[in-house]
Amino acid sequence: MESQNKRGNVVFVAAVAINFFCGLGYIWSIIAKQLIAQLHWTSFQASMPFTVFSLMFAFSMLVLGPVQDKKGPRFIATMGSLLIGGGLFLTGIALTPTLIILTFGGMTGFGLGSMYAATVPPALKWFPAAKRGTINGTIVAALALASIMYSPITNYLMVSVGIAPTFWIIGGALLLLLPALSQLIRNPPAELAFPGKAGSGAGTGAETAPGQMLRTASFYKIWLMFAFSASSSLMIVSNAATIAKVQAHWSGGYLLVILLALCNGGGRFLGGFLSDKLGKSRLMILTFVIQVANILIFNAYRSPLLLAIGVAVAGLCYGSTMVVFSATTAGRFGMKNFGANYGIVYTAWGLAGVVGPLPTAIILDRTGSYQAAYILSAVLVLVAFGLALSYHFRDEAASKPVSAKA
Repeated sequence: MESQNKRGNVVFVAAVAINFFCGLGYIWSIIAKQLIAQLHWTSFQASMPFTVFSLMFAFSMLVLGPVQDKKGPRFIATMGSLLIGGGLFLTGIALTPTLIILTFGGMTGFGLGSMYAATVPPALKWFPAAKRGTINGTIVAALALASIMYSPITNYLMVSVGIAPTFWIIGGALLLLLPALSQLIRNPPAELAFPGKAGSGAGTGAETAPGQMLRTASFYKIWLMFAFSASSSLMIVSNAATIAKVQAHWSGGYLLVILLALCNGGGRFLGGFLSDKLGKSRLMILTFVIQVANILIFNAYRSPLLLAIGVAVAGLCYGSTMVVFSATTAGRFGMKNFGANYGIVYTAWGLAGVVGPLPTAIILDRTGSYQAAYILSAVLVLVAFGLALSYHFRDEAASKPVSAKA
């Protein structure tokens, strides 16, 4: 058992390190700001690569989740690392709106989703259910905290050496680091099976195949709550630097990206802990209430200090929801098919990457303000809040068929 614990810890540490180096998506607002400033792109053009990135990230989990469950995670992680580095390197060559959609949005987005699909499920399987919320929270916190490293480096490189060399430098570094770390990722032996525990962050539900999951009302509630709540957060994530310039006339928006990373990471760790201690549904409801209140007054944040407060709250809420939905999926539908099941659930995040950033960019181009986008975002989170009340009070005991009242 001691040897198994050591191997589990190695997988966990490798998963944390991989996700830390894979947190590129959270600095897109810095990249978009420079695309607008240096290449004179519109806000819509600068938002499209991130939109496609979000879709491909989610699509890769949908496609590769079942493969990871059947063939193991190491090959997928290695493949994903090559796609990430190669996509970034090609992005430096393809500095046009259409080609960056294919390289950064398509290749890098699919590669990063592959890494997430190949690292989180194996790491969770090495630990008992009572610890999975915290384990999951720590791994995904690393993904968010990556912006602390990437934000100042990317901002400095793009201003000093240009956009193309920045992608080449980062892509080359990841081509060296990620394939090596991927070799440490593995599933536990079949005999290492931890039972679920009521109230824990994961593993409390009956083992459910993807087809069975799609016939439950709980799946559709989880999916819609995830999509609508994440869309609000991704709007802030993808526009933080530009929001600082538009609302506060402040050029230091990259500092908000660092703050967002800290709070996003802290929210993931805290969310994992609270999902183990307080329960997932209570955490959902609390998070949605805070999200709605914050986004409704976001347009009033007209100074760097107020923007920092708003971004901090948004980051904490986003981090919390990212943890609670993976834990909810595992808790509701079990760990045996978690890779496949969560891959399907995670398509909601792909939709959020469209519903959040894209209308926001269109609204900004047409009105010069984010106010209407904030209102739209608040309405979506309110819908998620209503679904959370229904989920909490009527679905906590077990999954129900779609035909059941929901």
